[in-house]
Amino acid sequence: MFRHLLFISLAAATNLYATHYDGNIYSLSLNGSSLSITSSLKSCGDPSWLTFVSPTRTLYCSDHAGDDIVNGSLSSYAVDSNGRLTELAKVADVGAAVHSTVYTGEGDTYLAVAHYGGSALSTFRLPIRPDDEALQVFRYTLSEPGPDSRQDAPHPHQVILDPTGTFLLVPDLGADQVRVYAIDKASGHLNACPSVNYTAGSGPRHGLFWRSEPHSKSPVTMLYTVSELGGHFNAFAVSYPPGCPVFKETQSFIPYPGGQLTGNSTLSELRMHGNSLYASVRYDQGFAPNDSLATLVQSPNGTVRFGEITSSYGSVPRTFAINKNGTLLAVGNQASSNVAVIMRDPSSGRLGRLLASLQVGEPGEASNSSSGLSSIIWE
Repeated sequence: MFRHLLFISLAAATNLYATHYDGNIYSLSLNGSSLSITSSLKSCGDPSWLTFVSPTRTLYCSDHAGDDIVNGSLSSYAVDSNGRLTELAKVADVGAAVHSTVYTGEGDTYLAVAHYGGSALSTFRLPIRPDDEALQVFRYTLSEPGPDSRQDAPHPHQVILDPTGTFLLVPDLGADQVRVYAIDKASGHLNACPSVNYTAGSGPRHGLFWRSEPHSKSPVTMLYTVSELGGHFNAFAVSYPPGCPVFKETQSFIPYPGGQLTGNSTLSELRMHGNSLYASVRYDQGFAPNDSLATLVQSPNGTVRFGEITSSYGSVPRTFAINKNGTLLAVGNQASSNVAVIMRDPSSGRLGRLLASLQVGEPGEASNSSSGLSSIIWE
């Protein structure tokens, strides 16, 4: 099977984009088993996350701005067919951005940005123009710190669009909750709904939605999340009464051999393709000196079980992404600062051998979350 996948990957060059805390956005080209840097651009401050809008071939870059809670930026770039970037606009934003997601209204498109250090969520109408200001900024506070030392303040870590396109969810590592917002389609404004609450000290970091086929005998919508501090994978059945969605927890387990993470290891990114989910495991040295990716297998009713761990082919896999046809998985290993492209069997979901690996920028420090490679996406 993997020979067949290699044949597919040789068909044409594919663009990927990576950010590094050295200040560069890197354009990469995968041609067969050869991965190379085609260009780089330094204009996004401390770039931490990229969102690519295919219809307009526009790339949006969020600036981490160190741990600054005030001074950050959001930049947009035109992307040519070779992956080269031309800056279009830059606007001021809340600092310490770590993730962004596109959502739509009645004829307009918007971007929601999660700010870890800024304890905030900001939104912008797209495309951005140099003099634009945020459409909305939600600033969060805690009545008291959480039980973990990293829960000194709210720390939003991602923005998730639900399958209906009418709600946004924001996992907040510091507040032990996933914040929920209803989208006003006419204005693009967000209105708060009741949050999904977690056990104290969990630290939800990333998540995704899954919806069964509409013609299923018993249609179901699920929310899956991974928590960085508690190390758990959580599943919630989602229902949609009038008003706001309701979330009912159905599963909670640690997705690792023996049901227990090792040492100081933590879960980071969560992705899904077909009926397989994948969670990156940082600091476990499961394939020393490399860390791991955990594969989980989903049943038709939405329940999930642990499958296996495989190598991330680098250290501290902060982010990863699966290509559109599910044949390749690209890992952004933060500390080793390499992009590893791994073969994937689209039928079984199992991860295979390393197809290509490329050093991108200087290695980071495992103990410094603001150094090394910060994100990777496929075009």
